[in-house]
Amino acid sequence: MKINLGLHLGFASTRYNNPKIWTDIVRNEFNLDYVQFVSDLIEPSLPEKIINEEIETTKFYLDKYKINLKHSFTLPRKNYIGHYNKSVNQYWISWLKKFIKISAKLGAEGAGSLLGIYSFDELANNYKDTRKRIISGWKELSIYAEKCGLKYLIWEPMSVKREMGDTIREIKKLQKELNERSKIPILLNLDVDHGNVVSKNKDDYNPYVILKKLGNFSPSIHLKQKTKDIYSHKPFIKKYNKIGLIKPDKIIKVLKSLNLDEVTLYFEFSFREREPYDSLAIKHIKESVNYWRKFLNESN
Repeated sequence: MKINLGLHLGFASTRYNNPKIWTDIVRNEFNLDYVQFVSDLIEPSLPEKIINEEIETTKFYLDKYKINLKHSFTLPRKNYIGHYNKSVNQYWISWLKKFIKISAKLGAEGAGSLLGIYSFDELANNYKDTRKRIISGWKELSIYAEKCGLKYLIWEPMSVKREMGDTIREIKKLQKELNERSKIPILLNLDVDHGNVVSKNKDDYNPYVILKKLGNFSPSIHLKQKTKDIYSHKPFIKKYNKIGLIKPDKIIKVLKSLNLDEVTLYFEFSFREREPYDSLAIKHIKESVNYWRKFLNESN
């Protein structure tokens, strides 16, 4: 199995939004070959002329630094196709199609998002209809994605029922429903920190069990250090690794037991817009890369 190490570009969306700069950082600071592009870097609602200019600039620097853009993902949290208003719902389908097109032009093989997020009202009073609307919307997206040349779509299971895919059982059920008559496969983008922590089944928030049971359907995986407090998206730096629940050797062992030819692990970190955290992003990502690279080298 080939395990790629990459970087989710959410950290760069306001700090280093110029592709000339973030590609240089990815190559010369981190020496990474893979990135997961995010919608904040080329906003799909921008005029088409601006979008195409940004795509061409981004492609130039990706080629210059020999960086692979295999996957893309949306930012930030929105209700998307789960919105109660059908007109807003259709807007998000159109927006997601634009993002799919951008991703394909940048060379991605898979593009993704959250499936859709329920409001508390929709969850309590309109659960089934909203679910049908979300599933139907993703099937429509799969038709468009195939026309754009993508190999598959990806979605990220979350940690509460309202955001969809909070338990292993529910993820499997959604996968079955999504892929009935979809034009291309709709796969997963697992996250080692996700899962419903109030589930009666402890497997639902055990990252190693989740990977074991669902990893075969996840060509991309989000990495961050997980601790017992609620705040997550921590980098793999010494002070967090001492108390952290995510152990690279254990993750790698599970991945190598799967029936996958290739998987890409993306560091997905959040750095608060407060000092010193805001200015430490590059330093902490670099430490995280070196930490994981050591384990990957030892496993080969």
